[in-house]
Amino acid sequence: MLYFSRFKVFSILLVFIIGFYFFIPNVLPLSNNTLFSNKKINLGLDLQGGSYLLLEIDSKPLVEQKLQSKSLELRRELREKNITYTTFRSEKDSLLFNFKVEQKNNLEQLLNDETINPIISSAAREFSAIYQNDTVTISFTADLLSLIKKNALEQSIEIVRNRIDELGTKEPNIITRGLDRILVELPGLKDPGEIKKLLGKTAKLNFRFLSNSNIDSSLGVDVLNSPKKDIQYNVDKRIIVSGENLIDAQPGFDQLTNSSVVNFKLDNLGARKFAMASKDNIGRNLAIVLDNEVISAPVIRDAIITGNGQISGNFTAQEANELAILLRSGALPAPLSIIEERSVGPDLGKESVQNGIFSLIIGFLLVVIYMFYNYRIFGLFSNISLLFNLMLIVSTLSILGSTLTLPGIAGIILTVGLAVDSNVLIYERIKEELKIEKNNLIAFDTAYKKVLTTILDSNITTLIAAIVLYFMGSGPVKGFAITLAIGIISTFFTTYVFGRFLVSIYIKKNKEALVRI
Repeated sequence: MLYFSRFKVFSILLVFIIGFYFFIPNVLPLSNNTLFSNKKINLGLDLQGGSYLLLEIDSKPLVEQKLQSKSLELRRELREKNITYTTFRSEKDSLLFNFKVEQKNNLEQLLNDETINPIISSAAREFSAIYQNDTVTISFTADLLSLIKKNALEQSIEIVRNRIDELGTKEPNIITRGLDRILVELPGLKDPGEIKKLLGKTAKLNFRFLSNSNIDSSLGVDVLNSPKKDIQYNVDKRIIVSGENLIDAQPGFDQLTNSSVVNFKLDNLGARKFAMASKDNIGRNLAIVLDNEVISAPVIRDAIITGNGQISGNFTAQEANELAILLRSGALPAPLSIIEERSVGPDLGKESVQNGIFSLIIGFLLVVIYMFYNYRIFGLFSNISLLFNLMLIVSTLSILGSTLTLPGIAGIILTVGLAVDSNVLIYERIKEELKIEKNNLIAFDTAYKKVLTTILDSNITTLIAAIVLYFMGSGPVKGFAITLAIGIISTFFTTYVFGRFLVSIYIKKNKEALVRI
């Protein structure tokens, strides 16, 4: 156990060099042209200040949309089954219609059919039907409403993350809060105005033709406004192509009009739809609709068969860039509203950093003094290992690009205690072995062999706890779990490998001397 081959020695030195390479930029102000890495630990919201936004999802439009689609599906099925119905209407998130009493059995059979009323979880169906005389009321079940909210939340959090990442904000913390809320923490961002503007837009894009009195609009007409001009457009409800067919959007510049534009590209299906619609409607105005507002309505001069197009609307460069980001990241399934906003000043963050570092230094110094006083030269080896341990933790966090928060600092402080605990176990075991074995090499070698199981047990159990905290916790708890997990692994390496390496050098030089510990 005290023998180290050249490969092992080389490996220890290599780990030290790599750790030092990534550690230095975190403690010394270096320019980008130095030999050292430019990767540094990112400070969290509680350490460097920033913005805090709590978003709430409005799922009512999704329920209404589901009601409309279910209404169309029910009407079609009723006609196919020759079930007579009248006064089909929606009231308070429910569908109602009248039917012939003698057809009640047929209606019940239809509404219980899994094709029209599928099972969504265990025995729960999509909707329940209540019959009263010749009227039936169809209402969505609580299970379906929860599923709609859950799906909207999962989709929204990914789109919010995509939009924020497009702006290059470093290490945002985006987590769920309950069934319909999303927490967004943006370290270092003092003015969240641009983020708020992006998150507040649903970004549902579609292409529709302006209504033409000479052409039948079978699905009806919507009256939509323009966002910049006081103009109203009569737009067909029939959607030619939707934002789901969009695969790319980039800001650009139109040299003919000297204005900023957004260039977009459609997938194969969208390109085919666009080509067919444009070929058959040359001379008509195509409305480009974003969040129920017509941002432009150009005239189709020729068939567009490439799937590439351009959105113009007298944009500024920043507006074109924001629109491109919205379109690339996708549309939100439901509107988001900001219900809470806070800003954390850098002064509070600076004070938190100072207090955290001060507590770390005090704890570290007390441990160093205790170990040196109690174990003399071996206490010095322990303290060197402890310094190496802290360096490895910081460098690993830098390599991973992790965000350090106050709980993260607490995890590092706890790691110091765990490292000392391992050294105490080792040295106390050595003391016991020296009482029964006079040969130093054998005594130390036996001690390290016997203590390995104990150290592994304590470290593995703590590592399991850290893993559970990471997957079950959120936000600061995850930061604590990450630093603790990294600290456990680095502690084992620095204590049992690097520390043992220092001890082996000393013992081999003092084989015959009386070693006291």
